[in-house]
Amino acid sequence: MFDTINKRNAVSGRSVTRRTLLMAGAGIGATLAAPGIWRGARADSGLTVTCWGGKYRDGIDTVFAKPFTEETGIPVTLIDNADLAKMKAQVDSGNVEWDVFDSVGPQIMSGSKQGLWEKIDESIVDRSDLAAPGGEDTVGTYLFGGGIAWDTKRFPDGKHPVDFKGFWVVKGIPGSPGLRPRVSENLEMALIADGVAPHELYPLDVERAFAKMDEIKPAVKTWIEATPQTVTLVANGEIDFSYSYISRIRPVQLDGSTLNISMEQTLNSLEYQAVSKGTKNREAAMRYIAFCLRPDRQAAIAEKLYFTPNSMKGLEVASPDARKYMPDMTKPNNAILDDAWWADNYTELQNRFTEWLLI
Repeated sequence: MFDTINKRNAVSGRSVTRRTLLMAGAGIGATLAAPGIWRGARADSGLTVTCWGGKYRDGIDTVFAKPFTEETGIPVTLIDNADLAKMKAQVDSGNVEWDVFDSVGPQIMSGSKQGLWEKIDESIVDRSDLAAPGGEDTVGTYLFGGGIAWDTKRFPDGKHPVDFKGFWVVKGIPGSPGLRPRVSENLEMALIADGVAPHELYPLDVERAFAKMDEIKPAVKTWIEATPQTVTLVANGEIDFSYSYISRIRPVQLDGSTLNISMEQTLNSLEYQAVSKGTKNREAAMRYIAFCLRPDRQAAIAEKLYFTPNSMKGLEVASPDARKYMPDMTKPNNAILDDAWWADNYTELQNRFTEWLLI
């Protein structure tokens, strides 16, 4: 992941080393000043930002959207739909409804390759404090981790999978596992379950991955469309285990839920933001991204959703409790998604995956 990010960033004169990003993932930071906020936009020039619903939406609204509106007077509407195909249709038609696209690396980088994003305005967006600065038209916001979730009431210790190999053992398990209908992450999990070392995943052996997906497909009763359902379906007993995220499970635990998530093996990746090509609110969208990157906002999102801040200063001030649940990219059992590889393969493989689901 790190070498390929460096290649993509070389165009804009930026680079991020493996050591730098590993330091960020391990909780080591440096100190730099935060950029100020801009108040020059009209209050009625509202922004629409894609989101992922549930606790994620609550966190983004609390930490980013509402404070941004309070400081600038610019309303922010969160849309629970980061669908790249719909984003492309908006850009191609010239009818852009979503100003800021908040999504995972494979989608963001694929969108970059398709020319869907505005070039980042360096006069507005200060990336000097970021462990992973992003590319010409993308900015990394934080790192997230996903793993196996279960209900401790139904499955005590020793009675549930803790890694992807165990997740693929479906014989004798009542009910079924749950997976997302998104090709990225699924293929990585399948290959790890089939014995590929996490640090040797790329380039993905696509045929081997689909063959392994064939094994688990009959057991998957529900392909989970909305991310919050990776939590609710397990809590309701409709599925037994799901691939979910620390940022989803930890907040519901604090609300009293008996759900848990294994951190023995995780997939880790950057979440990104990009400004949609042709938006009528380009400057305000850039200001929103700059606001989200402020160290105080980065630290706040770590406390709220247990992400690893991309801002090194934001990481530095995160509490020990938040750090305890941040994904650790230094563990050899964990995998790091290669966003640059997905940039070249996401659209084709997502189409293939969607067709595979219908077979």
